[in-house]
Amino acid sequence: MKALVSGGAGFIGSNLCQELAKRGNHVLILDDLSTGKKENIESLIGEKVDFVQGSVVDLPLLQELFHKIDTVFHLAAISSVPKSLQDPLATHQVNLTGTLNVLLAVRDNRVRKVIYASSSSVYGDSPVLPKIEDMLPDPQSPYAVTKLAGEYYCQVFGQVYDMSAVCLRYFNVYGPKQDSNSPYATVAPNFTSKLLEDKPPVIFGDGEQTRDLIFVEDVVAANILATESDVSGIFNIGTGKRITINELSQLIRNVMEKDIKPVHMEPRPGDVKHSLADITKAKKELGWEPKIDLEEGLRRYIKWYKATS
Repeated sequence: MKALVSGGAGFIGSNLCQELAKRGNHVLILDDLSTGKKENIESLIGEKVDFVQGSVVDLPLLQELFHKIDTVFHLAAISSVPKSLQDPLATHQVNLTGTLNVLLAVRDNRVRKVIYASSSSVYGDSPVLPKIEDMLPDPQSPYAVTKLAGEYYCQVFGQVYDMSAVCLRYFNVYGPKQDSNSPYATVAPNFTSKLLEDKPPVIFGDGEQTRDLIFVEDVVAANILATESDVSGIFNIGTGKRITINELSQLIRNVMEKDIKPVHMEPRPGDVKHSLADITKAKKELGWEPKIDLEEGLRRYIKWYKATS
């Protein structure tokens, strides 16, 4: 397979590129390095893996790169709710205009399949759990709006232009290569980095909000199964299990053997209170299910973090 991964130097993208290369595929990595890191992919670049620094907002570049590509994994995005609230225009340009550009280049170059990285944030703050793919979306942030609109574009292009598109709604992904230094770092890297510095981790709100955390290796497996399958459509990619932020904080402290209590700050606008995936559809149609439980995944992540800090 000749695959192009947009956002391939980022957290999830670089893990995906690593697995694709390991399986002997030709991989073209496209990333503007605004949040992705060259060091995430440097060891991969070689005979079968190429890197181009560029952006999905550059349609002529996409038209050139997508020539003779079999599958596009579209992960490039500004993937932060707080950042989208601060700068909704930039989020729109990268996440939505960028996605439209990708789909145009996929159509014009007759790419076999596109796998689009969406988000559980499209469900919003509905109290109904678990989240099922046919629920009415209720996005609560500009980021969530762009992800939902990207799904609609994928569906419409699939119908109108006879394209094959799969949208994977990621829940809370964690694992190696996740950036802990960003002010928008998610829970696992945030807690881990603070505790390694013997500082208290920060919990926004009362900590009773719940998350469905999934290890990046399982997310990579879902992407690869999606391109091997003939199906199209939208799929939840989570574990079907949830944990409170307070419980997660305690679990990470246990794994790291740190007895440092967290500090609580005001809730962040746009954050969803509860999240839990129904993964029945992905199991049935993609033949996918997560294999790494939370404690094992955290141990792997913390081991990687310590080794690279």
